[in-house]
Amino acid sequence: MGVQFTKLIQGQKIELKDLENKKIAVDTFNWLYQFLSIIRQPDGSPLQDSQGRVTSHLSGLFYRSLKLMEAGIQLAYVFDGEPPKIKAVGEKRRNTREEAKKEWEKALEEEDYEKAKKYAMRSTTLNKEIIESAKRLIEAMGLPCIQAPSEGEAMCSYICAKKDAYAVATQDYDSLLFGAPRIVRNLSLSQKTSEPEMVLLDESLKKLELNREQLISLAILIGTDYNPSGVRGLGPMKALQRVKDKKTTKKIFEDVVWDFEVQPDEIIDFFKNPPVCEYKLGWKEPDAKKIKQIMCDQHEFSEERIDSALAKLRENKPKNSSLGKWS
Repeated sequence: MGVQFTKLIQGQKIELKDLENKKIAVDTFNWLYQFLSIIRQPDGSPLQDSQGRVTSHLSGLFYRSLKLMEAGIQLAYVFDGEPPKIKAVGEKRRNTREEAKKEWEKALEEEDYEKAKKYAMRSTTLNKEIIESAKRLIEAMGLPCIQAPSEGEAMCSYICAKKDAYAVATQDYDSLLFGAPRIVRNLSLSQKTSEPEMVLLDESLKKLELNREQLISLAILIGTDYNPSGVRGLGPMKALQRVKDKKTTKKIFEDVVWDFEVQPDEIIDFFKNPPVCEYKLGWKEPDAKKIKQIMCDQHEFSEERIDSALAKLRENKPKNSSLGKWS
């Protein structure tokens, strides 16, 4: 879900060339949900191989990664671990997706494929098979694959805060709350509908006239994954004004109607001190043989198309790229 900051925080439009030679920590689950939602057949069903295994995420990961690698961007994929105990959005999401799945199946029976696709996109879920196959492909492409102990975007933010990566690639603004100095949104192949944009933490705080703890309090009033829907009666603008007027955490949450078991202080502490772990970042040459085993032999992608995409990367690799002769 992520906190709804679109009315309060604006990013600056950038081009892929602005990220050349930059290391980018990817909030992988965020991207996987994108691929599973968008890359679908006309009736709304995901891409699948002959064994019924979902492959939409593999298509998205492969082609987006190659495109960004061609642009000289060094991707590091970070995966979510165990959700924190304070996370309340999980059950709500499950219920929403189950209802969407029922509506999708109903629309298919009625042969209403436009409606079916709409509900299919809302029924997207990740499972162990999807996650593990994504990791195998990422590693075959020579890209770092980091398993976070808890929230992936918290781990991404930690890596960026330590200056081992330049920015977090994600659609959500939560990484700002976790202390990421920069996030990059809309980092995709198609730039027709939404161009990539950079959001800077310090610049956003300055424009809003807040410090980071006040920004976290603002997010809590609006609603986070740990208190979905936020405080009743407070939209983004009213919440911002309240934070500016009250200033301190104690006063900000004084006298509000709080409908959640978790307390504001607990959420603030989690954003400021999330679980993280040691990590290593290292980029290798893509292993064309392993990539084709995964994409073509195991999941029946067109060998001709995979070969063509890999050849294009070889031809267009940046001058400063560490990619040498591929295996």
